[in-house]
Amino acid sequence: MVKPLQKLGKIKRKGPVVLLIMDGVGFGKYKEGDAVAAAVTQTLDRLYRENPWTKLKAHGTAVGLPSDDDMGNSEVGHNAMGCGRVFSQGAKLVANSIETKAMYEGDTWKKLIRNVKEHDSTLHFIGLLSDGNVHSHIDNLKAMVAQAKVEGVSRVRVHALLDGRDVGELSALEYFQPFEAFLEELNDEDFDARIASGGGRMVITMDRYNANWKMVEKGWHTHVLGEGRLFASPTEAIETLRKETGAIDQDLPPFVIAEGGKPVGTIEDHDSVILFNFRGDRALEITKAFEAEELIEFDRKRRPNVEYAGMMEYDGDLHVPAQYLVSPPAIDRTLAEYLTKSGVRQFSISETQKFGHVTYFFNGNRSGKFSETLEEYVEIPSDTVPFEERPWMKCAEIADRVIEEIESGKWDLIKLNFPNGDMVGHTGVYQAVVCSMEGMDLQIGRIEKAVRDAGGVLMITADHGNADDMYEHTKTG
Repeated sequence: MVKPLQKLGKIKRKGPVVLLIMDGVGFGKYKEGDAVAAAVTQTLDRLYRENPWTKLKAHGTAVGLPSDDDMGNSEVGHNAMGCGRVFSQGAKLVANSIETKAMYEGDTWKKLIRNVKEHDSTLHFIGLLSDGNVHSHIDNLKAMVAQAKVEGVSRVRVHALLDGRDVGELSALEYFQPFEAFLEELNDEDFDARIASGGGRMVITMDRYNANWKMVEKGWHTHVLGEGRLFASPTEAIETLRKETGAIDQDLPPFVIAEGGKPVGTIEDHDSVILFNFRGDRALEITKAFEAEELIEFDRKRRPNVEYAGMMEYDGDLHVPAQYLVSPPAIDRTLAEYLTKSGVRQFSISETQKFGHVTYFFNGNRSGKFSETLEEYVEIPSDTVPFEERPWMKCAEIADRVIEEIESGKWDLIKLNFPNGDMVGHTGVYQAVVCSMEGMDLQIGRIEKAVRDAGGVLMITADHGNADDMYEHTKTG
Protein backbone atom coordinates (compact mmCIF):
# COMPACT_ATOMS: atom_id res chain seq x y z
CA MET A 1 0.00 0.00 0.00
CA VAL A 2 1.46 3.37 -1.01
CA LYS A 3 0.99 6.72 0.68
CA PRO A 4 -0.16 9.92 -1.07
CA LEU A 5 2.62 12.03 -2.56
CA GLN A 6 3.37 15.47 -1.16
CA LYS A 7 2.78 18.26 -3.65
CA LEU A 8 5.56 20.64 -4.67
CA GLY A 9 3.92 23.95 -3.91
CA LYS A 10 6.31 26.07 -5.98
CA ILE A 11 5.31 24.53 -9.32
CA LYS A 12 2.27 26.18 -10.89
CA ARG A 13 0.50 25.13 -14.08
CA LYS A 14 -3.03 25.30 -15.45
CA GLY A 15 -3.13 22.40 -17.87
CA PRO A 16 -2.25 18.72 -17.66
CA VAL A 17 1.09 16.97 -17.82
CA VAL A 18 1.11 15.00 -21.09
CA LEU A 19 3.51 12.05 -21.36
CA LEU A 20 3.96 11.21 -25.05
CA ILE A 21 5.75 7.92 -25.75
CA MET A 22 7.19 7.44 -29.25
CA ASP A 23 7.36 3.67 -29.38
CA GLY A 24 10.49 2.33 -31.07
CA VAL A 25 12.08 5.73 -31.74
CA GLY A 26 15.72 6.11 -30.71
CA PHE A 27 18.98 7.78 -31.62
CA GLY A 28 20.62 5.79 -34.40
CA LYS A 29 24.15 4.50 -34.03
CA TYR A 30 24.60 4.40 -37.79
CA LYS A 31 23.69 7.06 -40.35
CA GLU A 32 22.76 4.38 -42.85
CA GLY A 33 19.34 2.95 -42.10
CA ASP A 34 18.32 5.61 -39.57
CA ALA A 35 14.74 6.29 -40.68
CA VAL A 36 14.20 8.68 -37.77
CA ALA A 37 17.03 10.95 -38.91
CA ALA A 38 16.01 10.63 -42.56
CA ALA A 39 12.43 11.73 -41.92
CA VAL A 40 11.33 15.36 -42.20
CA THR A 41 10.31 16.04 -38.60
CA GLN A 42 9.93 19.79 -38.25
CA THR A 43 8.15 19.60 -34.90
CA LEU A 44 10.68 17.34 -33.21
CA ASP A 45 13.60 19.29 -34.70
CA ARG A 46 12.19 22.53 -33.25
CA LEU A 47 11.51 20.96 -29.87
CA TYR A 48 15.09 19.72 -29.67
CA ARG A 49 16.37 23.22 -30.47
CA GLU A 50 14.14 25.04 -28.01
CA ASN A 51 13.96 22.70 -25.00
CA PRO A 52 16.25 20.73 -22.69
CA TRP A 53 16.64 17.04 -23.52
CA THR A 54 18.87 14.08 -22.79
CA LYS A 55 19.46 10.51 -23.91
CA LEU A 56 18.33 7.49 -21.90
CA LYS A 57 19.52 3.88 -22.01
CA ALA A 58 16.66 1.49 -22.75
CA HIS A 59 18.49 -1.81 -23.15
CA GLY A 60 20.48 -4.33 -21.18
CA THR A 61 21.13 -4.03 -17.48
CA ALA A 62 19.77 -0.46 -17.42
CA VAL A 63 16.27 -1.93 -17.69
CA GLY A 64 16.80 -5.25 -15.92
CA LEU A 65 17.83 -7.49 -18.82
CA PRO A 66 20.62 -10.05 -18.33
CA SER A 67 23.41 -8.24 -20.21
CA ASP A 68 24.07 -5.13 -22.26
CA ASP A 69 23.98 -7.29 -25.39
CA ASP A 70 20.21 -7.65 -24.90
CA MET A 71 18.04 -5.25 -26.86
CA GLY A 72 15.40 -3.23 -25.10
CA ASN A 73 11.75 -3.84 -25.86
CA SER A 74 8.38 -2.26 -25.28
CA GLU A 75 7.54 -4.39 -22.25
CA VAL A 76 10.60 -3.59 -20.16
CA GLY A 77 10.64 0.02 -21.36
CA HIS A 78 7.13 0.65 -20.10
CA ASN A 79 7.84 -1.27 -16.90
CA ALA A 80 10.80 1.04 -16.25
CA MET A 81 8.86 4.22 -17.00
CA GLY A 82 5.96 3.10 -14.88
CA CYS A 83 7.94 2.27 -11.75
CA GLY A 84 11.11 4.36 -12.05
CA ARG A 85 13.27 1.47 -10.84
CA VAL A 86 15.18 -1.45 -12.33
CA PHE A 87 13.71 -4.92 -11.82
CA SER A 88 15.17 -8.18 -13.08
CA GLN A 89 13.03 -8.97 -16.10
CA GLY A 90 11.61 -12.22 -17.38
CA ALA A 91 14.66 -13.09 -19.43
CA LYS A 92 17.01 -12.78 -16.48
CA LEU A 93 14.69 -14.54 -14.05
CA VAL A 94 14.24 -17.51 -16.37
CA ALA A 95 17.95 -17.78 -17.15
CA ASN A 96 18.79 -17.74 -13.44
CA SER A 97 16.11 -20.32 -12.63
CA ILE A 98 17.48 -22.70 -15.25
CA GLU A 99 21.13 -22.07 -14.38
CA THR A 100 20.53 -22.80 -10.69
CA LYS A 101 18.16 -25.67 -11.57
CA ALA A 102 15.54 -24.08 -9.32
CA MET A 103 12.99 -24.52 -12.12
CA TYR A 104 13.41 -28.29 -12.08
CA GLU A 105 12.83 -28.40 -8.33
CA GLY A 106 9.51 -26.59 -8.65
CA ASP A 107 6.15 -28.31 -8.35
CA THR A 108 5.03 -27.35 -11.86
CA TRP A 109 8.01 -28.87 -13.67
CA LYS A 110 7.75 -32.03 -11.58
CA LYS A 111 4.03 -32.32 -12.35
CA LEU A 112 4.57 -31.92 -16.10
CA ILE A 113 7.30 -34.56 -16.16
CA ARG A 114 5.38 -36.96 -13.93
CA ASN A 115 2.33 -36.69 -16.18
CA VAL A 116 4.10 -37.78 -19.37
CA LYS A 117 5.99 -40.57 -17.62
CA GLU A 118 2.84 -42.00 -16.03
CA HIS A 119 0.94 -41.95 -19.33
CA ASP A 120 3.88 -42.68 -21.66
CA SER A 121 2.84 -39.50 -23.47
CA THR A 122 4.57 -36.53 -25.11
CA LEU A 123 6.12 -33.38 -23.68
CA HIS A 124 5.46 -30.46 -26.05
CA PHE A 125 7.22 -27.11 -26.19
CA ILE A 126 5.64 -24.16 -28.03
CA GLY A 127 7.47 -20.87 -28.57
CA LEU A 128 9.78 -18.59 -30.48
CA LEU A 129 12.96 -20.29 -31.69
CA SER A 130 15.69 -17.64 -31.52
CA ASP A 131 18.11 -15.95 -29.14
CA GLY A 132 16.35 -12.59 -29.37
CA ASN A 133 15.73 -12.77 -25.61
CA VAL A 134 12.66 -10.55 -25.89
CA HIS A 135 10.02 -13.30 -25.84
CA SER A 136 12.22 -16.36 -25.44
CA HIS A 137 15.74 -17.74 -25.73
CA ILE A 138 16.72 -20.92 -27.55
CA ASP A 139 19.21 -21.81 -24.79
CA ASN A 140 16.34 -22.08 -22.31
CA LEU A 141 14.57 -24.53 -24.59
CA LYS A 142 17.68 -26.62 -25.13
CA ALA A 143 18.29 -26.83 -21.39
CA MET A 144 14.72 -27.98 -20.71
CA VAL A 145 14.76 -30.60 -23.47
CA ALA A 146 18.05 -31.98 -22.16
CA GLN A 147 16.69 -32.04 -18.61
CA ALA A 148 13.55 -33.85 -19.78
CA LYS A 149 15.74 -36.63 -21.16
CA VAL A 150 17.71 -36.83 -17.90
CA GLU A 151 14.44 -37.24 -16.01
CA GLY A 152 13.24 -40.11 -18.16
CA VAL A 153 10.87 -38.47 -20.64
CA SER A 154 10.75 -40.59 -23.77
CA ARG A 155 9.16 -38.28 -26.34
CA VAL A 156 9.47 -34.50 -26.94
CA ARG A 157 7.92 -32.40 -29.69
CA VAL A 158 8.78 -28.76 -30.38
CA HIS A 159 6.39 -26.36 -32.10
CA ALA A 160 8.82 -23.69 -33.21
CA LEU A 161 7.83 -20.21 -34.32
CA LEU A 162 10.09 -18.24 -36.64
CA ASP A 163 11.27 -14.89 -35.26
CA GLY A 164 12.74 -12.51 -37.85
CA ARG A 165 11.81 -9.55 -35.66
CA ASP A 166 14.07 -9.54 -32.61
CA VAL A 167 16.78 -11.18 -34.73
CA GLY A 168 17.64 -11.03 -38.44
CA GLU A 169 14.59 -11.13 -40.68
CA LEU A 170 15.90 -14.14 -42.64
CA SER A 171 17.87 -15.86 -39.88
CA ALA A 172 15.54 -18.78 -39.09
CA LEU A 173 17.75 -21.53 -40.48
CA GLU A 174 20.61 -20.27 -38.28
CA TYR A 175 18.47 -21.45 -35.36
CA PHE A 176 16.47 -24.34 -36.79
CA GLN A 177 19.35 -26.30 -38.31
CA PRO A 178 21.67 -26.27 -35.25
CA PHE A 179 18.68 -27.01 -33.03
CA GLU A 180 17.76 -30.03 -35.16
CA ALA A 181 21.36 -31.20 -34.87
CA PHE A 182 21.15 -30.73 -31.09
CA LEU A 183 18.03 -32.90 -30.94
CA GLU A 184 19.62 -35.53 -33.13
CA GLU A 185 22.56 -35.79 -30.72
CA LEU A 186 20.17 -36.32 -27.82
CA ASN A 187 18.05 -38.92 -29.59
CA ASP A 188 18.60 -42.59 -28.89
CA GLU A 189 16.49 -45.73 -28.54
CA ASP A 190 14.91 -44.36 -25.35
CA PHE A 191 14.46 -40.72 -26.36
CA ASP A 192 12.80 -39.19 -29.43
CA ALA A 193 12.77 -35.40 -29.83
CA ARG A 194 11.71 -33.59 -33.02
CA ILE A 195 10.38 -30.32 -34.36
CA ALA A 196 6.71 -30.96 -35.12
CA SER A 197 5.36 -27.71 -36.56
CA GLY A 198 6.13 -24.06 -37.13
CA GLY A 199 5.28 -20.77 -38.77
CA GLY A 200 5.98 -17.06 -38.63
CA ARG A 201 5.31 -15.28 -35.35
CA MET A 202 3.15 -12.63 -37.05
CA VAL A 203 1.05 -15.28 -38.82
CA ILE A 204 0.26 -17.88 -36.17
CA THR A 205 -0.05 -18.28 -32.40
CA MET A 206 1.49 -15.04 -31.08
CA ASP A 207 -1.33 -12.52 -31.41
CA ARG A 208 -1.78 -9.96 -28.65
CA TYR A 209 -4.42 -7.59 -27.28
CA ASN A 210 -7.17 -9.59 -29.06
CA ALA A 211 -6.15 -7.95 -32.32
CA ASN A 212 -6.41 -11.03 -34.56
CA TRP A 213 -7.64 -14.31 -33.08
CA LYS A 214 -7.30 -15.90 -36.54
CA MET A 215 -3.58 -16.08 -35.77
CA VAL A 216 -4.27 -18.14 -32.67
CA GLU A 217 -6.72 -20.33 -34.54
CA LYS A 218 -4.06 -21.05 -37.18
CA GLY A 219 -1.62 -21.89 -34.41
CA TRP A 220 -4.09 -24.26 -32.78
CA HIS A 221 -4.77 -26.06 -36.05
CA THR A 222 -1.03 -26.28 -36.74
CA HIS A 223 0.37 -27.29 -33.34
CA VAL A 224 -2.53 -29.17 -31.76
CA LEU A 225 -4.44 -30.71 -34.65
CA GLY A 226 -1.53 -31.13 -37.05
CA GLU A 227 -3.56 -29.60 -39.86
CA GLY A 228 -1.78 -27.73 -42.61
CA ARG A 229 0.77 -28.16 -45.31
CA LEU A 230 3.03 -31.13 -44.68
CA PHE A 231 6.80 -31.19 -45.06
CA ALA A 232 9.49 -33.76 -44.33
CA SER A 233 11.67 -31.33 -42.36
CA PRO A 234 11.68 -27.75 -41.07
CA THR A 235 14.47 -26.83 -43.47
CA GLU A 236 12.42 -28.04 -46.43
CA ALA A 237 9.41 -26.12 -45.14
CA ILE A 238 11.27 -22.86 -44.60
CA GLU A 239 13.16 -22.95 -47.89
CA THR A 240 10.06 -23.91 -49.90
CA LEU A 241 7.74 -21.35 -48.32
CA ARG A 242 10.32 -18.58 -48.65
CA LYS A 243 10.72 -19.34 -52.33
CA GLU A 244 6.98 -19.48 -52.94
CA THR A 245 5.93 -16.42 -50.94
CA GLY A 246 8.99 -14.19 -50.66
CA ALA A 247 8.04 -13.73 -47.00
CA ILE A 248 10.52 -12.85 -44.29
CA ASP A 249 10.62 -15.14 -41.27
CA GLN A 250 7.97 -13.43 -39.14
CA ASP A 251 5.46 -13.69 -42.00
CA LEU A 252 6.15 -17.27 -43.12
CA PRO A 253 3.01 -19.43 -43.50
CA PRO A 254 2.48 -22.30 -41.03
CA PHE A 255 3.81 -25.79 -41.67
CA VAL A 256 3.48 -29.27 -40.19
CA ILE A 257 6.26 -31.87 -40.13
CA ALA A 258 5.07 -35.30 -41.26
CA GLU A 259 6.37 -38.81 -41.67
CA GLY A 260 4.57 -41.34 -43.82
CA GLY A 261 1.94 -38.71 -44.58
CA LYS A 262 1.04 -38.21 -40.90
CA PRO A 263 1.98 -35.36 -38.53
CA VAL A 264 4.78 -36.33 -36.14
CA GLY A 265 3.55 -34.28 -33.20
CA THR A 266 -0.13 -33.57 -32.68
CA ILE A 267 -1.10 -32.72 -29.10
CA GLU A 268 -3.21 -35.43 -27.49
CA ASP A 269 -4.91 -36.28 -24.20
CA HIS A 270 -2.49 -36.76 -21.27
CA ASP A 271 0.34 -34.86 -22.98
CA SER A 272 2.17 -32.03 -21.18
CA VAL A 273 2.57 -28.65 -22.90
CA ILE A 274 5.01 -25.85 -22.03
CA LEU A 275 4.77 -22.43 -23.64
CA PHE A 276 8.43 -21.46 -23.32
CA ASN A 277 7.98 -17.76 -24.14
CA PHE A 278 8.47 -15.67 -21.01
CA ARG A 279 6.96 -12.38 -22.18
CA GLY A 280 3.27 -12.09 -21.47
CA ASP A 281 1.55 -10.00 -24.12
CA ARG A 282 1.81 -12.53 -26.97
CA ALA A 283 1.35 -15.52 -24.68
CA LEU A 284 -2.07 -14.77 -23.20
CA GLU A 285 -4.29 -15.77 -26.13
CA ILE A 286 -2.77 -19.16 -26.93
CA THR A 287 -2.82 -19.81 -23.17
CA LYS A 288 -6.53 -19.04 -23.10
CA ALA A 289 -7.06 -21.45 -25.99
CA PHE A 290 -5.54 -24.26 -23.92
CA GLU A 291 -7.10 -23.36 -20.58
CA ALA A 292 -10.60 -22.00 -21.24
CA GLU A 293 -13.45 -24.44 -20.65
CA GLU A 294 -15.46 -22.58 -23.27
CA LEU A 295 -13.84 -20.53 -26.03
CA ILE A 296 -15.92 -18.16 -28.16
CA GLU A 297 -13.07 -16.76 -30.27
CA PHE A 298 -12.78 -19.84 -32.53
CA ASP A 299 -13.77 -23.49 -32.79
CA ARG A 300 -10.99 -25.65 -31.35
CA LYS A 301 -12.59 -28.79 -32.87
CA ARG A 302 -11.15 -30.71 -29.95
CA ARG A 303 -9.51 -29.64 -26.70
CA PRO A 304 -7.02 -32.25 -25.52
CA ASN A 305 -6.84 -32.93 -21.80
CA VAL A 306 -3.27 -31.81 -21.12
CA GLU A 307 -1.10 -30.48 -18.33
CA TYR A 308 -0.39 -26.95 -19.57
CA ALA A 309 2.12 -24.47 -18.15
CA GLY A 310 3.65 -21.18 -19.20
CA MET A 311 7.24 -20.22 -18.65
CA MET A 312 5.98 -17.41 -16.40
CA GLU A 313 2.74 -16.06 -15.00
CA TYR A 314 1.71 -13.82 -17.88
CA ASP A 315 -0.97 -11.87 -16.00
CA GLY A 316 -0.65 -11.56 -12.24
CA ASP A 317 -4.16 -10.22 -11.68
CA LEU A 318 -5.99 -12.76 -13.82
CA HIS A 319 -3.52 -15.47 -12.71
CA VAL A 320 -2.88 -16.69 -16.23
CA PRO A 321 -1.75 -19.36 -16.78
CA ALA A 322 -2.92 -21.50 -13.89
CA GLN A 323 0.49 -23.20 -13.84
CA TYR A 324 3.86 -21.60 -14.59
CA LEU A 325 7.52 -22.41 -14.14
CA VAL A 326 9.08 -19.09 -13.03
CA SER A 327 7.48 -16.26 -11.06
CA PRO A 328 7.54 -12.86 -12.86
CA PRO A 329 9.10 -9.74 -11.35
CA ALA A 330 7.00 -8.35 -8.52
CA ILE A 331 6.71 -4.69 -9.54
CA ASP A 332 5.09 -2.52 -6.92
CA ARG A 333 4.81 1.20 -6.13
CA THR A 334 4.14 2.22 -9.71
CA LEU A 335 3.50 5.78 -10.84
CA ALA A 336 -0.19 5.18 -11.50
CA GLU A 337 -0.67 3.71 -8.03
CA TYR A 338 0.99 6.68 -6.35
CA LEU A 339 -0.98 9.17 -8.45
CA THR A 340 -4.37 7.60 -7.80
CA LYS A 341 -3.58 7.50 -4.08
CA SER A 342 -2.80 11.21 -4.37
CA GLY A 343 -6.07 12.00 -6.14
CA VAL A 344 -4.48 12.67 -9.53
CA ARG A 345 -6.81 12.22 -12.52
CA GLN A 346 -5.23 10.15 -15.31
CA PHE A 347 -6.12 9.41 -18.94
CA SER A 348 -4.29 6.71 -20.95
CA ILE A 349 -4.64 6.06 -24.67
CA SER A 350 -3.11 4.20 -27.60
CA GLU A 351 -4.26 2.01 -30.42
CA THR A 352 -4.66 -1.74 -30.03
CA GLN A 353 -1.03 -2.64 -30.78
CA LYS A 354 0.31 -0.66 -27.82
CA PHE A 355 -2.75 -0.15 -25.63
CA GLY A 356 -1.52 -2.77 -23.18
CA HIS A 357 1.80 -1.00 -22.87
CA VAL A 358 0.44 2.31 -21.54
CA THR A 359 -1.84 0.36 -19.19
CA TYR A 360 -0.80 -3.19 -18.22
CA PHE A 361 2.99 -2.88 -18.61
CA PHE A 362 3.16 0.73 -17.40
CA ASN A 363 1.30 -0.39 -14.28
CA GLY A 364 3.84 -3.08 -13.43
CA ASN A 365 2.25 -6.00 -15.32
CA ARG A 366 -1.07 -5.35 -13.62
CA SER A 367 -4.45 -5.61 -15.31
CA GLY A 368 -7.20 -3.13 -14.59
CA LYS A 369 -7.25 0.33 -13.09
CA PHE A 370 -6.14 1.46 -9.66
CA SER A 371 -9.22 3.70 -9.53
CA GLU A 372 -12.41 3.56 -11.58
CA THR A 373 -13.17 7.19 -10.77
CA LEU A 374 -9.73 8.75 -11.31
CA GLU A 375 -8.60 6.81 -14.39
CA GLU A 376 -9.88 6.31 -17.92
CA TYR A 377 -8.38 4.01 -20.57
CA VAL A 378 -9.14 4.39 -24.28
CA GLU A 379 -8.15 1.91 -27.00
CA ILE A 380 -8.31 2.99 -30.65
CA PRO A 381 -8.74 -0.17 -32.81
CA SER A 382 -5.65 -0.76 -34.95
CA ASP A 383 -5.79 -1.33 -38.69
CA THR A 384 -5.81 -4.96 -39.79
CA VAL A 385 -3.83 -4.29 -42.98
CA PRO A 386 -0.02 -4.69 -43.02
CA PHE A 387 1.52 -1.70 -41.27
CA GLU A 388 3.73 -0.77 -44.21
CA GLU A 389 0.57 -0.19 -46.25
CA ARG A 390 -0.75 2.36 -43.74
CA PRO A 391 2.36 3.53 -41.87
CA TRP A 392 0.70 6.51 -40.19
CA MET A 393 -1.42 3.93 -38.33
CA LYS A 394 -3.88 5.60 -35.92
CA CYS A 395 -1.69 8.48 -34.76
CA ALA A 396 -4.15 11.10 -36.05
CA GLU A 397 -7.08 9.47 -34.25
CA ILE A 398 -5.03 9.22 -31.06
CA ALA A 399 -4.05 12.88 -31.37
CA ASP A 400 -7.67 13.91 -31.99
CA ARG A 401 -8.77 12.28 -28.75
CA VAL A 402 -5.80 13.56 -26.76
CA ILE A 403 -6.48 17.14 -27.88
CA GLU A 404 -10.14 16.73 -26.96
CA GLU A 405 -9.17 15.52 -23.48
CA ILE A 406 -6.62 18.31 -23.01
CA GLU A 407 -9.24 20.91 -23.88
CA SER A 408 -11.78 19.29 -21.55
CA GLY A 409 -9.70 20.19 -18.49
CA LYS A 410 -10.69 16.88 -16.85
CA TRP A 411 -7.22 15.37 -16.41
CA ASP A 412 -4.02 16.04 -14.48
CA LEU A 413 -1.96 13.46 -16.40
CA ILE A 414 -2.49 12.23 -19.95
CA LYS A 415 -0.24 9.48 -21.28
CA LEU A 416 -0.25 8.20 -24.83
CA ASN A 417 1.74 5.86 -27.03
CA PHE A 418 2.33 6.33 -30.75
CA PRO A 419 3.21 2.79 -32.00
CA ASN A 420 4.48 3.83 -35.45
CA GLY A 421 8.23 3.60 -34.91
CA ASP A 422 8.05 0.08 -33.53
CA MET A 423 5.25 -1.54 -35.50
CA VAL A 424 6.20 -0.09 -38.90
CA GLY A 425 9.87 -0.46 -38.00
CA HIS A 426 9.41 -4.21 -37.65
CA THR A 427 8.21 -4.47 -41.25
CA GLY A 428 11.69 -3.58 -42.50
CA VAL A 429 10.23 -1.34 -45.22
CA TYR A 430 12.47 1.72 -44.95
CA GLN A 431 10.37 4.28 -46.80
CA ALA A 432 7.27 3.22 -44.88
CA VAL A 433 9.13 3.85 -41.63
CA VAL A 434 10.22 7.29 -42.82
CA CYS A 435 6.58 8.02 -43.69
CA SER A 436 5.46 6.80 -40.27
CA MET A 437 7.88 9.19 -38.55
CA GLU A 438 6.66 12.13 -40.59
CA GLY A 439 3.03 11.30 -39.90
CA MET A 440 3.74 11.03 -36.18
CA ASP A 441 5.65 14.32 -36.18
CA LEU A 442 2.61 16.15 -37.56
CA GLN A 443 0.47 14.82 -34.73
CA ILE A 444 3.08 15.71 -32.10
CA GLY A 445 2.89 19.27 -33.40
CA ARG A 446 -0.87 19.34 -32.93
CA ILE A 447 -0.61 17.96 -29.40
CA GLU A 448 2.19 20.36 -28.48
CA LYS A 449 0.05 23.35 -29.49
CA ALA A 450 -2.91 22.06 -27.47
CA VAL A 451 -0.70 21.56 -24.40
CA ARG A 452 0.79 25.02 -24.77
CA ASP A 453 -2.63 26.64 -25.19
CA ALA A 454 -3.87 24.83 -22.08
CA GLY A 455 -0.89 25.89 -19.98
CA GLY A 456 0.25 22.31 -19.52
CA VAL A 457 3.54 20.44 -19.67
CA LEU A 458 4.55 18.10 -22.52
CA MET A 459 7.12 15.36 -21.89
CA ILE A 460 8.25 13.33 -24.92
CA THR A 461 10.18 10.09 -24.55
CA ALA A 462 10.51 6.58 -26.01
CA ASP A 463 10.57 3.06 -24.65
CA HIS A 464 13.39 1.75 -26.87
CA GLY A 465 14.77 2.14 -30.39
CA ASN A 466 13.87 0.44 -33.66
CA ALA A 467 13.05 2.89 -36.45
CA ASP A 468 16.51 4.41 -36.02
CA ASP A 469 18.23 1.18 -37.09
CA MET A 470 16.60 -0.34 -40.15
CA TYR A 471 19.61 -2.25 -41.43
CA GLU A 472 20.67 -5.60 -40.04
CA HIS A 473 23.61 -5.73 -37.66
CA THR A 474 25.02 -8.42 -35.45
CA LYS A 475 24.64 -7.96 -31.69
CA THR A 476 28.27 -6.83 -31.58
CA GLY A 477 27.71 -4.24 -34.31
